Amino acid sequence: MSRLALGTMTWGRDTDEDDAAAQLIAFHEAGGTLVDTADVYAGGESERVLGRLLAEVVDRDEVLVATKAYGVTGPGPMGRGTSRGHLLSALDASLRRLQLDHVDLWQLHAWDPVTPWEEAMAALDTAVASGKVRYAGVSNYSGWQLATTATHQRCWPGRAPLVSDQVEYSLLQRGVEREVVPAAAELGIGLLPWSPLGRGVLTGKYRNGSPADSRGASAHFSGFVEAYLEDAAASVVDSVLTAADGLGVSPVAVALAWVRDRPGVVAPIVGARTAAQLQASLAAEQVELPPEIRSALDDVSAPAIGYPERTSRWTSDDLED
Repeated sequence: MSRLALGTMTWGRDTDEDDAAAQLIAFHEAGGTLVDTADVYAGGESERVLGRLLAEVVDRDEVLVATKAYGVTGPGPMGRGTSRGHLLSALDASLRRLQLDHVDLWQLHAWDPVTPWEEAMAALDTAVASGKVRYAGVSNYSGWQLATTATHQRCWPGRAPLVSDQVEYSLLQRGVEREVVPAAAELGIGLLPWSPLGRGVLTGKYRNGSPADSRGASAHFSGFVEAYLEDAAASVVDSVLTAADGLGVSPVAVALAWVRDRPGVVAPIVGARTAAQLQASLAAEQVELPPEIRSALDDVSAPAIGYPERTSRWTSDDLED
């Protein structure tokens, strides 16, 4: 059974349906089960492609389908956010595009600073109670946002518990370790890392510039990748490449194995533009990092964590004055 999840953000835009079918087949044959999409990916086309493939290529009953709602899908204030009206309408629209009567995991794509969070949670309750959603999760929630909403859902019988938080997590982005990871561990919530390859930078392909066929060279993803091309990331990438060379595996395998085995991680979400790229990620399932290499990667990529997140060094004497 694969511990990776398949991301579909490029489907219907950078990845055509034939290549998407090849990806889904390879993922399924490798034992993968969780496929993640969102209502805003490729303007909804990602969900449409996935829906057609689940009807024609891979048995829907052998796949767990996860999608998200929050982003802009229509004009005006009702066409976005986590209001009850938008969320429930967005869920129905997702189910139509997916050609399904339910999704296995429905996630709030981001925290909505405008809508009361209690309203968003009530919409999750309604969706689960209706049978259209099996499990509820969130995405890109901070530690306090996750703790607040998850505790609210647990404190009254009948509410839909939050089971996951999908967050960016990689050797180049470990900020979630400050508060999200501890909050998730305390609440029994699984982490689904997105962009576990550091937006592609951990593959090493950007060491000498952006290849013409890469996301870094594309109009809609160049800014997304550029954030991790600074000097601070270079030493981490070099360490990954050194580890890969020493183990005789790919940098992709090293980066994925590292995040896959972090505390609280359920399944890193790998999004590939081509089936060949996906095969490289699936090969990571056979890789186990030796403790000394894991420790070296931990050290070179360690985020700054101090007060108040790390208080174990404090004693009662420190707090007397």
